[in-house]
Amino acid sequence: MSSIFYVAIAMLAGLLLTRLVKLVRLPDVTGYLIAGLLIGPSCFNLIQESALEGLHIITLTALGFIAFSIGAEFKLSSLKSIGIKCIIITLTQAFGAVLLVDLVLCLFGFDVPLAITLGAIATATAPAATLMVVRQYRAKGPVTSTLLPVVAMDDAVGLVVFAISVAIAGALSGGAAVTVTEVLFKPMLEILLSLALGAGLGVVTALAMRLFHSKTNRLCVCIAVVLLGSALAERFGLSSLLLCMATGAVYVNLFSDSQVMLERSEAWTAPLFMVFFVISGADLNLAALPAVGLLGVLYLLARGLGKYFGTVLGAGLVKADPNIRKYLGFTLLPQAGVAIGMAQLAILKLPTYGTQIQVVVLCATLVNELIGPVLSKIALTKAGEIQPQKRQSSGKGRGRKKPALPGA
Repeated sequence: MSSIFYVAIAMLAGLLLTRLVKLVRLPDVTGYLIAGLLIGPSCFNLIQESALEGLHIITLTALGFIAFSIGAEFKLSSLKSIGIKCIIITLTQAFGAVLLVDLVLCLFGFDVPLAITLGAIATATAPAATLMVVRQYRAKGPVTSTLLPVVAMDDAVGLVVFAISVAIAGALSGGAAVTVTEVLFKPMLEILLSLALGAGLGVVTALAMRLFHSKTNRLCVCIAVVLLGSALAERFGLSSLLLCMATGAVYVNLFSDSQVMLERSEAWTAPLFMVFFVISGADLNLAALPAVGLLGVLYLLARGLGKYFGTVLGAGLVKADPNIRKYLGFTLLPQAGVAIGMAQLAILKLPTYGTQIQVVVLCATLVNELIGPVLSKIALTKAGEIQPQKRQSSGKGRGRKKPALPGA
């Protein structure tokens, strides 16, 4: 069968499962992931493993639009009202996960290269799962307002930490000396080049909006630029997430009517994100669960506790709203595309530990992506930022909708 057939199967399965999960009041994204598990190789095998490889372009495209939408949250007028508080919370929750995972795994006797690599991967938070909950339930309040910039910055911090950690782990596992070039220069060069190229594309996008005036043509410009950015990142070995994030950030600050186009983009990407989540679910291998063992359990617990208490610490330091201290940490558990991408890279960089890392991350993704959106909904409801009686469908409402971004 062709890839188009499998895309159709993925969409139909995703739609069907959303009807079922609504009966138990679960977020749509949970339904998408369960649908993927059911039709994937681990269950009914309606989409074979070889077919999933052919759908790689959908994953790359979806991740590009996720990052672009996250970057669009970095509007200077909004950031000024947030200030240093979100930066501090982002850093404390990210490094809380890194340090606790590193410490726990080392205390239990796991090799240092394995521990520090998994610690770096622990920083990554899948924005799509949580943000899709925000969009679906129209959450609004201090927790949501803090959540959006935190998840936007979280992966940027994670990519930096991962690049440095993998370089150190590679040197330790290979017995080589840890050099400044390998540990700092190369990772920082990749990050800076990704941001610079993304910023350049953001300027081009804003200028193109002056050339094209119809909403349709402007939407086409946005789509083309995100696709171009993703392709360039893959071609030159840059970070597509950072590149597209920078594109969205520059564009939204240079083009005054950007919100209208972002709304239209969100409407266009809704089916894309659905397929992305279904594919992500299908890509998870249930047979790998028994192999995870103690390492996987420790990773899950240490990461969750590190995220939660890191958030509590950061919120306390900046004297944030009490609800932020209580509930924000529960919304930062999901992991998906970015973490899986890091695990794939670890296979190449750390062949000794790569397969072990991949199994742990895939199984952790399965658990976090299934329970994460549920916990996010519960936390935002407890914080009083979701009003069930006023919940509306994602296709209606006033003002700009929160972005539905898939798993990074």
